[in-house]
Amino acid sequence: MQSFQPTRRAVLAGMGASALTARAGFAETVPIPLTAQRAMAQIAPEGYPQTEVWSYDGTLPGPELRLAQDTRLQRRFVNQLDVPSTVHWHGIRIDNAMDGVAGLTQDAVPPGASFDYDFLVPDAGTYWYHAHTNSMEQVARGLSGALVVEERHAPDVDRDEVLMLDDWLLDPETAQIAPDFNHPMDLSHGGRFGNLIGTNGHYALTLTAKRNERLRLRLINAANARIFVLRLAGLSGWQVALDGMPLPAPEPVPQELVLAPAQRVDLIVDVIAEDAAIEQLGNDQEWHRQVGLEISGQASRTRRAAPASLPANPNMDAPVLAQARALEMKIEGGAMGRMPMSRMRGMMQDGKFWTLGGQAGPAAAPFARLSQGEPVRLRMINDTAFPHAMHLHGMHFREVLAEGQLGPMRDTFLTDAGASHEIAFTAENPGKWLLHCHMLAHAAAGMTSWIEVA
Repeated sequence: MQSFQPTRRAVLAGMGASALTARAGFAETVPIPLTAQRAMAQIAPEGYPQTEVWSYDGTLPGPELRLAQDTRLQRRFVNQLDVPSTVHWHGIRIDNAMDGVAGLTQDAVPPGASFDYDFLVPDAGTYWYHAHTNSMEQVARGLSGALVVEERHAPDVDRDEVLMLDDWLLDPETAQIAPDFNHPMDLSHGGRFGNLIGTNGHYALTLTAKRNERLRLRLINAANARIFVLRLAGLSGWQVALDGMPLPAPEPVPQELVLAPAQRVDLIVDVIAEDAAIEQLGNDQEWHRQVGLEISGQASRTRRAAPASLPANPNMDAPVLAQARALEMKIEGGAMGRMPMSRMRGMMQDGKFWTLGGQAGPAAAPFARLSQGEPVRLRMINDTAFPHAMHLHGMHFREVLAEGQLGPMRDTFLTDAGASHEIAFTAENPGKWLLHCHMLAHAAAGMTSWIEVA
């Protein structure tokens, strides 16, 4: 065992008229339920007790949802927990009323009630869904699952596998999830890290494969705070998409693949050895097996040619930088930061340790009001001692690189301590959109803001 190392309808009274309007034309058939409930899962190795988790439909992670591009996702979220909750559909260009952010796009769904989510999925790619009410606790307790939107013409692969990477903070004796979700150390430092790392709800996951078999691997970082540093062993291949969006051309998988919380990467890989795995760099700076592959037989005598690019998603033109509105947002606070202690003490009284654009937590007014179709350049300055995974809801962006070049489309980017990044996007999707750190303890402790597009 790897050690436990630090390393029914919507409640109408609770819905705004906008949410009702957004669901006009909802299918008359009863949507499939997606139920938040308590369940037991064997997270820790055999010999340890099962762990009580919060789950969707009783599984950890939640059921893998697969749809065809340009179809509708229709799910009735049923809350059987004893706390309010919502579902956020991470990375999808979605109708704002369906975004699932309690307090911003909808009221939280109370215990015993339900809410109907109904929206188009315009973009093929790898996405995920998770709780967005008290996210730090609810996601850590298990409320997440994969959402896959399939291309009209699938790439030439033998198998398509979703791998949700996660960690869990468990009591080493009882294997139950540690209940302290408001520890100042987690809130003010790097976030809540688990002491047990796994994939698809299992401590040790092993897949079967054949020599020269070609696999599409969809990697999702579902952890609260952990940045996964990964490498391939006995596998060779290409990155073909980031955060759901296809790259212009396949790129060789880097020697070390960095995946921040909420980020995704699609790989197409060939099995080239008799022993293969995906390994992660642990806190001890040693490589540990994240996912093993048990090799038996061969799919072909030789490797096939490099894959073609995935088809681009529609209406994703890059913004015109020369016409873009310039904005700046500072990330401040946290332990070992440069914020004046007098201000930090005042924030701490409200349980806050971080600010975005000078505000600890979402303000009544948005950080920026943008016109629909307006291009934007947003410079984010990380004036803290910690990395942050910054996520924009409702839209994808590109990082502005040297000499005005634009990077690949993302919905979450990683900023290191002391770094400055500029992202560019077109404010194409009307509504109120959250912008926050996906180290979920940081978001809970102040690193949450929002923009409005109208």
